[in-house]
Amino acid sequence: MLSLAIVVISFTLLQFTVAAFNLVFKPDLHNYELKENFLISVLIPARNEANNIGIILNDLITQSYANIEIIVFDDLSEDRTPLVVEEMAQADGRIKLIKSDKLPDGWLGKNFGCHSLSLQAKGDYLLFLDADVRIGDDILQRTAAYAEKFKLGLLSVFPDQLIVTRGEKMTVPIMNYILLSLLPLPLVLGSGFPSLAAANGQFMLFKNQVYKKLLPHEFARKNKVEDILIARYFKQNRIPVACLTGNESVQCRMYRGFDEAVNGFSKNITAFFGNSFLLATLFWLITTLGFIPVFISFSLNISLPYFVIFLVTRIFVSLSSNQNIATNILCLVPQQLTMGLIVYKAFINKFFYQFQWKGRDIT
Repeated sequence: MLSLAIVVISFTLLQFTVAAFNLVFKPDLHNYELKENFLISVLIPARNEANNIGIILNDLITQSYANIEIIVFDDLSEDRTPLVVEEMAQADGRIKLIKSDKLPDGWLGKNFGCHSLSLQAKGDYLLFLDADVRIGDDILQRTAAYAEKFKLGLLSVFPDQLIVTRGEKMTVPIMNYILLSLLPLPLVLGSGFPSLAAANGQFMLFKNQVYKKLLPHEFARKNKVEDILIARYFKQNRIPVACLTGNESVQCRMYRGFDEAVNGFSKNITAFFGNSFLLATLFWLITTLGFIPVFISFSLNISLPYFVIFLVTRIFVSLSSNQNIATNILCLVPQQLTMGLIVYKAFINKFFYQFQWKGRDIT
């Protein structure tokens, strides 16, 4: 029991160190301005996004950086998505709609949509956005300026997550906790190791000439966690990659309610652990039940500081993610229990059922 307690404390100290590192070295994009008038192609794959597509298009056309083209790929939507885009395209010539005839064999829908969009894009930079993302300020030119400054092939931003319902409070912060307590994001840029890579498909900015050389969405055409795979693919090819989080100019309400969030996260949670269910389960056990061997093995002089460090790590992650600290602390136990449910559901879906997303089975 003592050995197990030492392992738990050591791992908790590691998480604390990584979370503190991410908070202290979090870059401020307001320090970067684009010095050349690059064309930025904003590319949006959309399937049944009638409630969101008009909002993101309005965000884009009101950006202070005007040298953009906006292309939406309608992936066989069954709602008014294409009609909304066509109406807005009549008012702003920078907007263009392309439609899918069918989903080819061997592709997942979003990956095919992104690849199809890239074939139409003319920009110096290609920005892939999800339709449910909201953007503000001058985020387009500032992210392009950051990419230029560090000569990046790929820059990805984790949006601030808009968390509304009780179910979302129990689920959405889990991904930020895993990411920001395990991966030192500044080292994504500084290290050549593919394992030190992360990306979020909601906001991925590529240098066009690099994208056209590697064709990342074609490479990841069958993968349901294409963003992380692409980031590692770029690093394997020695292309600089950076990943940022907690920028208030990029927001997203990722899921609406508990069930939707659990289903969504279950398709990608193991990607944070090298697609290992064993590592994902060990992480959940240590962060959920690790206090038991610590409190059994040590006096309050050690177990109490351990608990403080555990809580401070959560606070650092919340600050880096621009999330409410009090809410995350109060929901700590439900979040941990939900993490276990997500890992379990991921296991069941992989070996016994199909993952489903946007009305399609995905493998």
